[in-house]
Amino acid sequence: MAKEWAIKFYKSKEWQDCREAYIASVFGLCEMCNGAGYIVHHKIRLTPNNINNPEVSLNSMYLQYLCIDCHNKVHYKKIDKITKEGLKFNQYGDLVEDI
Repeated sequence: MAKEWAIKFYKSKEWQDCREAYIASVFGLCEMCNGAGYIVHHKIRLTPNNINNPEVSLNSMYLQYLCIDCHNKVHYKKIDKITKEGLKFNQYGDLVEDI
């Protein structure tokens, strides 16, 4: 889930339009594995200080469309190395069984 300070941004028309256009620009495919994409990832981590700067938060140069597995690899690559086999992170960052 989005952090409390980011909820307004993620519900904004500007973000929804940007997100939709970006997904269309990459044909809905994960940019790492070419599978079905799921989440638009910000390459620059959003913070309360930069989330309202459209040069960061709405700039397609800093976006990447990823599937859940690739998004987890980007965010949790250090954790993945110590994660027990048969477990993975879900879209909320929770550790779950990899069924």
